[in-house]
Amino acid sequence: MRVVVDGVELDAEWTDDAPKTRDALAAALPLEGEASRWGDELYFGTDVDVPAENAREAVEVGTVAYWPQGNAVCLFWGPTPASRDGEPRAASPVNVVARIEDVSPLRDVSGGATVRIE
Repeated sequence: MRVVVDGVELDAEWTDDAPKTRDALAAALPLEGEASRWGDELYFGTDVDVPAENAREAVEVGTVAYWPQGNAVCLFWGPTPASRDGEPRAASPVNVVARIEDVSPLRDVSGGATVRIE
């Protein structure tokens, strides 16, 4: 999987945390949207519509997830307004589908960034 944020390519690896969600997203690739920023999270809406699958709120740095409540793809690289003790935390449970190795390019990204998942 490749994640491109405003032209910067980030390598990501699919995970087995939510296989049905992963397969639904993979079938819909490429996905692209103008992202909103919420703390150290970017998210953008998609036409993919799948239910919660092994969903959780607290995630690891570098997590790529699907947010069932908002039909959105989310990239986490640090704390959000919902975080406790500095961990990345979604507004409500998300389905984890991949991990980005190096999140350092995301630190300077603002809302309105174009995100493409390939």
